[in-house]
Amino acid sequence: MIFITQLIYIREGQQSAFNEFEKIAIPIISKYNGKLLFRYKPEPSNILEESIETPYEIHLVEFESEEDLNNFFKDEERKKYVHLKEQAIREVWLLKGKRL
Repeated sequence: MIFITQLIYIREGQQSAFNEFEKIAIPIISKYNGKLLFRYKPEPSNILEESIETPYEIHLVEFESEEDLNNFFKDEERKKYVHLKEQAIREVWLLKGKRL
């Protein structure tokens, strides 16, 4: 298993474009042996301490293999909507890991 954590920062005023992309991308995850484990929108009142900007959303996704993850990113249906992602997302921190 491979785990992906994404800290997602969106451009101001682009929430609807981001949500439109997510409606397409999230269901495609399962097509590649993946599973969205966690999708969280942090609230300022829940932040105990920080030394970086609070992300718009945090995602935790698992895939059975690196190949599955790569195939997800190459998915033709997803690629049709990448322009929405590029329009909406200013920056993403993508952290790969495994369960210990």
